[in-house]
Amino acid sequence: MLKIGDFSKLSRISIRMLRHYDEIGLLEPRSTDRMTGYRYYSEDQLPMACRITSLKEMGFGLAVIGEIFKKYDDPGELAKFLEIKQSEVLAEMKETSRRMRLLESAIERLRKDETSMNYNVILKTIPERTVASVRMVLSAYNQEGMLWNYLMTETADQNFQFAENCLSLAIFHDEGFQDSEIDVEIQASVKGTYKDTEHVKFKTVPPVEIASSIYKGSYDQITEVNHAVANWVNDNGYEFNGAMFCIYHVSPAQTQNPEELVTEVCYPVKLKS
Repeated sequence: MLKIGDFSKLSRISIRMLRHYDEIGLLEPRSTDRMTGYRYYSEDQLPMACRITSLKEMGFGLAVIGEIFKKYDDPGELAKFLEIKQSEVLAEMKETSRRMRLLESAIERLRKDETSMNYNVILKTIPERTVASVRMVLSAYNQEGMLWNYLMTETADQNFQFAENCLSLAIFHDEGFQDSEIDVEIQASVKGTYKDTEHVKFKTVPPVEIASSIYKGSYDQITEVNHAVANWVNDNGYEFNGAMFCIYHVSPAQTQNPEELVTEVCYPVKLKS
């Protein structure tokens, strides 16, 4: 029989951890002296200690290791545990790789332009949602307010409700900047079912993955923000996948002070094939 200190040296597991294993029933000593409380282990418990260490190094938690030991003699069941952990590790590797790309591109942009981090870009998915939509061709960008007016006036008698965490946004369907004949669509997330009107259409919008940047202040900054998002997309292995749009977190309907506006510039994206 081995004292806990000797077993600790042979197994390369600390005394503190061996006591913890005993407390949770993962690796109990072969015997315990009732008078002194000393724990004694057997040499044939060393392989079990080695298995625990090996599984921990693979990333398994102690609770899962306990479950694994219940089925350790069944190779098929053991393989299932290992395959699940393998999938988790692969997902972690993918996420780590993504973070490395983000860091590398951010460092590279800073080397080229010290102001590039003024507009931080993130990747996220906007989930499926039901929206009230108005789409028209306008003669100028500053006429967008007309679309919002149609939205509110034509639906006034329906008493429709905005969704929680409502997204109010404008989608610019043209490929580039237009001096006139601008194809603009506005959307507001709603909950419930409503009837279409002359200009307002209710529809379900599928989820979309976007690269976006939120900024505070006047719309004069939007060109710089567009450049920041475009650079991020190019630097991180993505490509554009749809019409650019802006989410109005704080809009002119809520404040007359341009410095209080909060806008999110969004570009649908997908990984380059």
